[in-house]
Order: sequence, then C-alpha cells, then structure tokens
Amino acid sequence: MYFQIQIFRNTIINWLIPALIITVFGIIAYRIDFRNFKNTYFHYKTIKLYALINYFIGFGFIACSIFMFVNYHFADQKSKKESYKIVERTFIRGGTKYRIGEEQPVFTINYKGVKKELVFNHQYFEKMNQYKTVELETRNGLFGFDILENKKLN
Repeated sequence: MYFQIQIFRNTIINWLIPALIITVFGIIAYRIDFRNFKNTYFHYKTIKLYALINYFIGFGFIACSIFMFVNYHFADQKSKKESYKIVERTFIRGGTKYRIGEEQPVFTINYKGVKKELVFNHQYFEKMNQYKTVELETRNGLFGFDILENKKLN
C-alpha cells in the first residue's frame, strides 16, 4: 500500500477512480469466494463485515495496485514541461523514519481541471509562501492518466 500511495502521488488521477476499482473488485471477490471464507472461519455475527474488509483490502487493493503500476510503468517516453499556479498551501507532518515530526509542504494546483496536491521535502517548508508556481514534467500513462516525472518550485 505504501508504493501504491507513492505512485498515486505521482499520478494525476481523480481519487474516485482508484476507490471505484477497490470497491468493484472487492465486491466481485466477495461474491465469488464468500462461501470458502465462511467455511474457513468461525461463524460469528460479524463474519460478513470481516469478509468484506478482507476482500476490499486484499483483492481490491491488489487490483488497484496493478492498475496504477501498469499505467505508471508503461507510460510514454516523451515528456512535456508546463507551469501551473499554486492555488493552496498547507503542510503535513511526516518524513522518513528519523524525521517523523518534520513538516512537509503540500501545494495544490489546478491541473487541467483536476485539483492535485503535490508533496515536497521538508527543506521547502521555510520558504513555502514565497513560491508562486510549480513547473511539472509529465508523461502520458498507458491508460491516459498523466505521470509526474519531475516537479520544481518557482
């Protein structure tokens, strides 16, 4: 799921599409395999809930990961650069194992009618209000969703 989040951050796609893929494949797996799940585990009152969670997280996220990986790794080789105005600024706490409490700036742009949040390293946090635009280098993914190759603050 970590790699899927990283690829989602580098793909310009509406969040409803991965959510729909997870839901549809989770329900299909539930319909196909619930009898086996029920025979394998005890018959609690909440077995249907546990089964749904299992199929959504298991099969749904696997199907979504495959979709995102294929779109990302089989993208066009030709890239294009464009500049976009920063619409909103905020930050999240995060980072690597040793930098958990550091703030990472998040800039929101309007990319062809879709709001996209771009997360940058903590080194840009101090001057985050000085940046006005973001220059993106993108490629067209296999399924038509653009892939971010490079991003630069201006």
